[in-house]
Amino acid sequence: MAIILGIDPGSRITGYGLVKTQPNHHHQFIACGCIRLEKYSLGDKLKTIHEVIADLVHTYQPDETAIEQIFFHENPSTALKLGQARGAAIAASALYGLTVHEYTARQVKKAVVGYGAADKSQIQHMIQILLKLEMIPPVDAADALAIALCHAYTREGLKSLGGVAQKMRYRRLR
Repeated sequence: MAIILGIDPGSRITGYGLVKTQPNHHHQFIACGCIRLEKYSLGDKLKTIHEVIADLVHTYQPDETAIEQIFFHENPSTALKLGQARGAAIAASALYGLTVHEYTARQVKKAVVGYGAADKSQIQHMIQILLKLEMIPPVDAADALAIALCHAYTREGLKSLGGVAQKMRYRRLR
């Protein structure tokens, strides 16, 4: 079992979600929220992201971080701001020794909804069902939880493949 911190970086709102992995894809919700950054200057935005992520790491002691990769954006300025927000979150995780895993938006949607072009409301709905939440989480928090679940599913798949590879090596040796 592990605790995964999922991060959906943004220059205006950065979502976060923490999930405890459980056997058989029955994962446990720990916490989620949004870091609202609209009123801050660029430097203060990055500082705030770093501080909040560092505080989450200190409070919940996650084992790993999962974050959404940057997608190509039409506006280079927006892509740069998103990259800076990602950098602040990654730096905070790395500072505490966490490994950081990156997933594309399509990978996350496919893992959680089963469809790589799912919309935000579908992700929110599936997160509510998968984590047995009483209420639908805010969009950015739901995205962060989806990123954490995507990583949990990937970890489980790799563990399974490791077991298969071990069995195949054993068969070859016989």
